[in-house]
Amino acid sequence: MKKLILVRHGKSSWNEDLPDHERPVKKRAYKDAELVLNAFSGFVPEELMLWSSDAVRALTTAKISREELNIPEPRFQVRHDLYTFDSGSLLQVIKTCENAVENLMIFGHNPAITGVANSLGDQHFSNVPTTGLCMIEFESNDWSGIKNGKTLLYLFPKNLR
Repeated sequence: MKKLILVRHGKSSWNEDLPDHERPVKKRAYKDAELVLNAFSGFVPEELMLWSSDAVRALTTAKISREELNIPEPRFQVRHDLYTFDSGSLLQVIKTCENAVENLMIFGHNPAITGVANSLGDQHFSNVPTTGLCMIEFESNDWSGIKNGKTLLYLFPKNLR
C-alpha cells in the first residue's frame, strides 16, 4: 500500500515585483498551514517522505510542515522538477519515487496538484485551494504503477476555520 499526500503551496504574495519562482507566501499561509496540520495530525502516516518544489512559496509551506510534523532532514527533498503546473509532468515525477518509500507528501502548484488529485483519487475537486491537502491510498507496492486510488482525506483551510 502506498499513500500520496498532495499539498498545494500556501497563499502567495503579489506585493513585490518578483519572478513567479521567487514569490513568498502571505501571512495567511502560516495560519492556514496551522489549521491544516492540526487537522492532519491524527492521520500522519509513519516514515513520511516530503518532496517540495524549489519555488519559495512551496518550499516555505513544506518547511512549516516539516517542522510541525517533526520530519528528519534525510526524509526531506527539494526538487526543481516539482516546479510544474502540468499534472502529467507532476505524475511522472511522483512515479519515480523509490518503492522503499511507503508514504510520500508532495508540495507543489496548481493546476498540477488538482489534476493529479482528480486523476488518481476517487473524488473530484474543482480546485484544491492554497494550503489544501489531499491524501490518496493505492493498493500497490510500486509507485510507477499507481492508479485508481482511494481518496482518504482532504483538508481545505476554508472548511477548518
